[in-house]
Amino acid sequence: MRPYHRGMNIALIAHDRKKDDMVRLAREFSEFLSRCRLVATGTTGGRLHDEAGLEVECMLSGPLGGDLQIGARLSVGEIDAVVFLRDPMTPQPHEPDINALVRACDVHDIPCATNLAGARALLGELSRR
Repeated sequence: MRPYHRGMNIALIAHDRKKDDMVRLAREFSEFLSRCRLVATGTTGGRLHDEAGLEVECMLSGPLGGDLQIGARLSVGEIDAVVFLRDPMTPQPHEPDINALVRACDVHDIPCATNLAGARALLGELSRR
């Protein structure tokens, strides 16, 4: 994992059934996240702003291209880490976009957590740097 600095760019994405978990996670790491530049897909970003008090740049919702917008930023070095709380039990109509974003993380060596345990480990490590 490459070294990070304060003010890093973090993407936050959550499927519908995982949005409550994302809000709880954001509250848990609010001190750290408030020092970062946050970008999120539409509804998730709105909830993080309204319920966790974080400043978040909102992209489109995932099914409308938000995952692709974040992937484009990631591919040009504008995203340092991704937390994408996926719902593996519910089919997603934009599954190809989701897979493309996770693949972009792998291609560009960007840390990506796709479940709550991984997200806590990632944000915990990043917050200590």
